[in-house]
Amino acid sequence: MDTVRFIVELFVVLGAIVMGTRSSGVGLGLWGGAGVAVLVFVLGLPVGSPPVDALLIVMAVIVASATMQVAGGIDWMVSIAAKLIATNPKRITFVAPLVSFLFAVGAGTSNILYPLLPVISDLSYRNGVRPSRPLSLSVVATGVALACSPVSAAMAAMVTLTAVGPYNFELIDIIKVTFPAALIGIIAAAFVVNKLGKEIEEDPEIQAKIAAGVIAAPDAAGSAAEVQVTVTKEGRNAALIFFLGVAAIVVFGLWKGIRPLDASGNPMAMTPMIEVIMLLVGTLILLICKPKISEVPSTSVFKAGMVSAIALFGLAWLTDTFLSAHTEQIATGVGALVQQAPWIFALGVFLVCVLTTSQSTATRTVVPIGLAAGMAPALLTGMWAGAFAGIYLLPTNGSQIAAANFDASGSTKLGTKLYDHSFFVPTIVLAVCTLIPGAILGAILS
Repeated sequence: MDTVRFIVELFVVLGAIVMGTRSSGVGLGLWGGAGVAVLVFVLGLPVGSPPVDALLIVMAVIVASATMQVAGGIDWMVSIAAKLIATNPKRITFVAPLVSFLFAVGAGTSNILYPLLPVISDLSYRNGVRPSRPLSLSVVATGVALACSPVSAAMAAMVTLTAVGPYNFELIDIIKVTFPAALIGIIAAAFVVNKLGKEIEEDPEIQAKIAAGVIAAPDAAGSAAEVQVTVTKEGRNAALIFFLGVAAIVVFGLWKGIRPLDASGNPMAMTPMIEVIMLLVGTLILLICKPKISEVPSTSVFKAGMVSAIALFGLAWLTDTFLSAHTEQIATGVGALVQQAPWIFALGVFLVCVLTTSQSTATRTVVPIGLAAGMAPALLTGMWAGAFAGIYLLPTNGSQIAAANFDASGSTKLGTKLYDHSFFVPTIVLAVCTLIPGAILGAILS
């Protein structure tokens, strides 16, 4: 009877996730809440704990990031990133993904990539590099970047799970694993991606467009596209204040001794530390750069962030309600399986990323299972980072669609069979190339 009940409850959880995935966006949160209602009111489970700490971090980061965007900080960051990419156009398949990754880490969002896409496409084509190569890997690289960013929603979800209880695995411990693993993964993946597809001079579709005068030949393509952003002193200052805040979070994470003390006389935990610093960052931007605060709720960063927060709220509450009621069964049953084959955990994160296109949702859904199963936090973290590439396995993400639209040569394709698009192979390759070094680093640090 207990087994049947467990299966029914599991199907409720999976059904809510599937229905939320079909609705996408805010629908993920709504269906998560509906699943909680079924588990509690119909099946009689004790209600779990909503992810309050993670939500507070996300909200603090969203407000600071959106305030920076209104002040022009995102535009300034994009202009700097474009200049870095243009420094070595012949190696753009290596340079563009690394620059995109680093700026996504700093900003805590992959949205920073959008204005860079036409620059990457134009520079690669003019220099005889098939645009699909740097475009595809740059898009996927911003996915794993969120596992390395102190201010991403996914990191907020992860920190609230691993920094408490018996784990004591804090923000800086996570970054020590994920950041080098992601760098290794991107560089290794670039060698593979740099060989994908035909060269421009050998591609009949591109050559047909050149012959018809639809596009110019690479050596006659004219001047490079410029980033269409307005760069201001206020924007520069806002970005620098934001980066100083990110740096402060890292410093406090490294040295516990410099943190303020809490009521128990212990160093302040990183969860409230991140919240306080990000709210302070937003206030400093407001005072120094004087953005129109009324425009903050209408920014793309604010809207995307709040959608992620709502999705995180519903689904994390759903999984916590289910997992809290079955911790023992999961620890003994799933635990033995994961201990024998840890890659199953990585596959779980990867698949939830594919289905929900949300790293924070995948984190709150699968990571508690891995922890309950007894996986070492360091090993779990290394595999978690690589699995984040999964959000680009299907060609449904906005940045994938934008990349294909900006590629005038037509080399970047969305495909027709879900697996024949330009991002499929880079996603698999980057996931594997990040997951392996991440697992090795995690095993060493465990």
